Amino acid sequence: MAEYFNTLVFGLYPYIALAVLAVGSIIRYDREPYSWRSGSSQLLRRKQLVMGSVLFHVGVLIVFFGHLIGLLTPIEIFDALGIGHGFKQVMAIVVGGVAGIFALIGATMLVHRRLFDSRIRSTSTFSDNAIIIILWLQLALGLATIPISMGHLDGGEMVSFMSWARGIFTFDFAASSYIAEAHPVFRLHIFLGLTIFLIFPFTRLVHMLSAPVRYLWRPGYQVVRTKRAANRVPAE
Repeated sequence: MAEYFNTLVFGLYPYIALAVLAVGSIIRYDREPYSWRSGSSQLLRRKQLVMGSVLFHVGVLIVFFGHLIGLLTPIEIFDALGIGHGFKQVMAIVVGGVAGIFALIGATMLVHRRLFDSRIRSTSTFSDNAIIIILWLQLALGLATIPISMGHLDGGEMVSFMSWARGIFTFDFAASSYIAEAHPVFRLHIFLGLTIFLIFPFTRLVHMLSAPVRYLWRPGYQVVRTKRAANRVPAE
């Protein structure tokens, strides 16, 4: 039963989450383009928003790309570059730990602002509140893995996660077995991360996929008309 559950959650669920992420995002962008936004409430408690948002976004970006590079880079490349698994583990703990703390502090400020300010709470949807709480929990779980990782400084456990991640993208049917013996905190962290991918298209997180590329080639000036000029009726 345990083996079946492990295969279901860490062997099949990743494909379901990634498929919903891709297809759901495309459908939402096509059918509801005006909902493709972050829905900012920056006019309310702006100072707390700016500080929390900066800490959160900087920390999350470092953590995200750290996970992306660390998990999906072939092990052979690290070996060819002479980067030992132990060194990689220590770097993940240090850099990921600092970035995770920044992100968690920022997320805490954003959660407090959204839930304890009556004006912001009244304009927030269930999705807005749920996603920031889920992200807070995910960051907390990530930081909770650090003490466990300190007991595996040889990097062996990280290699297991790298093998699992590569196995998912190479359709290795034995991928789930690579983390079958991982600590429950790691497994819960992975499960919640996959769940975030699953619900991604239905939340404000979709704005992460929109990069302001058009600003690179737009004209260097903007045409601005006064209200009087805009309302002027041309003479016949």
